[in-house]
Amino acid sequence: MMGKQSQPSKSKVDRGWLEPKNLIPGLVIGFIFGMLLDLSNPSTRRKSDGVSSTRRKSDGDPDEDLKMVLVVRQDLKMGQGKVASQCAHAATGLYSKLMQSHQNLLRRWEHCGQAKIVVTCKNQQEMNKLLEAAEEIGLPTYVVADAGRTQVSAGSKTVLAIGPGYKSIVDSVTGKQRLL
Repeated sequence: MMGKQSQPSKSKVDRGWLEPKNLIPGLVIGFIFGMLLDLSNPSTRRKSDGVSSTRRKSDGDPDEDLKMVLVVRQDLKMGQGKVASQCAHAATGLYSKLMQSHQNLLRRWEHCGQAKIVVTCKNQQEMNKLLEAAEEIGLPTYVVADAGRTQVSAGSKTVLAIGPGYKSIVDSVTGKQRLL
């Protein structure tokens, strides 16, 4: 008669996969597999950017580079240092705003080199039209309202940041503006 083979205790079998020698390789393989699945599906990439998978005016080619445009009002006659400071406020303000809800979009923009273009507009009315056009097609925006401590009145809207967004989409709003 054949003898009964001993079975490992159930608790040993259940805990075997939790041992570091088994758990770590499993996690690494799972992580890599998950990344490969995510990268192979373009619609997943668009969703993770905070842009819906259904096509909208603000959707561009997912392989197209992203950029941000800073629009500076010319009627305020700000000095070069003031313009530089206001542009920095606009870029960091928009970045902070997007950190809350669009981290993947920011990550992609960073991987594209964080392109920033500075253009001009004549006055507040032209800035408002650009702001409206950008928001209408779903581009992120941020407007700097100056504190009024130096060259311009408190509350003056000095710079409008648009993007980051696909170059072709951002250009549809700001492409006719003069470079600073």
